[in-house]
Amino acid sequence: MSNSNKSANLKEKLKQALTSTEKVISEDFEKYYKNNDSKKNLNFFEIDKLDTKSDFIKARAESDSAALKKKFSNSDIFKKNTPRNSSCKTLYIIAEKIRYESLGGNMLKGIKKNFENNYAEIINSKKKDKLINKEDVSVNEAFELYMIKNFHDVKLNPLTSKMLNFWENDFEKYIGEHIDFLKKNIENQDNYSSRFSRILQEMDIFQSEDQEDINEENQDNNNDNQTNENENSENNENKDKNKDQETDANLESDYEIDEYKLSEELIESDTDENLSENIIQQKNINNLNLEYKIFTNQYDEITKAENLENSDEASKLRKTLDQQLIGFQDVITKLANKLQRQLLAKQNRAWEFDLEEGLLDSSKLPRIIMDPYNSLSFKKEKELDFKDTVVTLLIDNSGSMRGRPITIAAICADILSRTLERCSVKVEILGFTTKNWKGGQSRELWNQSGKSKTPGRLNDLRHIIYKSADAHWRQSKNNLGLMLKEGLLKENIDGEAIHWAYSRIKKRREERKILMVISDGAPVDDSTLSVNSGDFLEKHLKKIVKFIEDKTDVEILAIGIGHDVSRYYNRAIKITDVNELGDVMISQLSSLFDSKKKLH
Repeated sequence: MSNSNKSANLKEKLKQALTSTEKVISEDFEKYYKNNDSKKNLNFFEIDKLDTKSDFIKARAESDSAALKKKFSNSDIFKKNTPRNSSCKTLYIIAEKIRYESLGGNMLKGIKKNFENNYAEIINSKKKDKLINKEDVSVNEAFELYMIKNFHDVKLNPLTSKMLNFWENDFEKYIGEHIDFLKKNIENQDNYSSRFSRILQEMDIFQSEDQEDINEENQDNNNDNQTNENENSENNENKDKNKDQETDANLESDYEIDEYKLSEELIESDTDENLSENIIQQKNINNLNLEYKIFTNQYDEITKAENLENSDEASKLRKTLDQQLIGFQDVITKLANKLQRQLLAKQNRAWEFDLEEGLLDSSKLPRIIMDPYNSLSFKKEKELDFKDTVVTLLIDNSGSMRGRPITIAAICADILSRTLERCSVKVEILGFTTKNWKGGQSRELWNQSGKSKTPGRLNDLRHIIYKSADAHWRQSKNNLGLMLKEGLLKENIDGEAIHWAYSRIKKRREERKILMVISDGAPVDDSTLSVNSGDFLEKHLKKIVKFIEDKTDVEILAIGIGHDVSRYYNRAIKITDVNELGDVMISQLSSLFDSKKKLH
């Protein structure tokens, strides 16, 4: 056996061992039995990148930490006691992590050793070129070292001791007298976190930031009061409740950071002007959501399609889609070729001549023969506006789309993606549904918390990325078959899905952005509509669409399968037979490319 095979073997065994260990420690068996691909459960590191001893130590420690968090850290208690100041919040998160790691370490010696080895590696890896005064060490770094020193049997080296020395007196002043209490209450999260929250808020190193937060909050409140002068008291009450829920959602996102979501949020515009415009648009669309309540978003999911099923099953579903595609391919391919000819014809019409570089202009060669001193002439195709375009297909993955509608939608998305790709137009394919019927975990939490009246959206969302705009069709073709996956299609909450698709496409650098929605009717979620007004989801959908149509440069159009969706979208087409979907999609896109880009 070669060294590479041995390495791959060892990594596979480690993956299996870590997955099994995390399953047992967390006692979260359901997650693992549902998913055969154990690698997807290890979302805190890349198993294939484990090359050094330090990497393996880190992997074991992070696996244990993730499991202990599931077992011992209650998100509701965490949110309840979270301090409002952002700097305090960061230290609060570190303190909670140390708590459940210490608790697990006290129970199992192996886990304790893993954490101690990992923290020793972290300590020994720290390097500081400049270490003169307090400003050279961040409070977060120092606080983590302080907690490690007090809650883990790990010795600091000379460098980290010096780092801690700059801040240790500050920490001891406020935390020192509470250390014994905190250690005795690591099993009681509420006592531990509430005491820590109070300590952090009393620390004078954050007082200036506290004041800034208060000033900003007061300013926001004043602005809100001016804006809402003409609103009735009932609407004001709803807005206040939603602000609380928005705060809870923010705390939750800070606590449970999703690496994929984070990477998506880090895509920024190239210029300050675009950035400012995006900020304004985001503020405006957030204002639309004030009357739209969400009971909880902690169970929501944004996932890549390949994470829904293992590669073998994805390949089988793709073969099924290919078999279905045979019956429609000729018709849809003809339409796609028609669109391609339209786009490429435009591209081939315009040339620039007499350039210093480019393609050799053969029509000017006789000049060279007649006079060798004449310079060569070159030509180049002009860049056209349609090339700087991105198209997002947002497909309704609800239960009512099951059968021919979702099959035809997948086929059309497949062929359209290939066609536009050949024409240098980027295509993103997204889907939206819910994780469960009848509300899922959100509903359970609502039942447990007293069944508040009009709780807002009451189901667990699942937003799916079948193909990102930058991914090649060949890389994503198996993903499109996953639309046929049994049990995937459930409820549809269109307003939030369109908001999500819009938030993705607006970050793109292309000049022209087109969002095409394929749905079979009104938004429906029985869990939500059973405890809210009957038009709760429809009202939100209309507001989101109207905002995109009137206030942004994203061109939105919709195709309704069997239902008229023109009451939601200005630009909408109804089809009565799913076989018409390909024709309508192509013709609508073709008309868009023939028309001028809309201006606001």
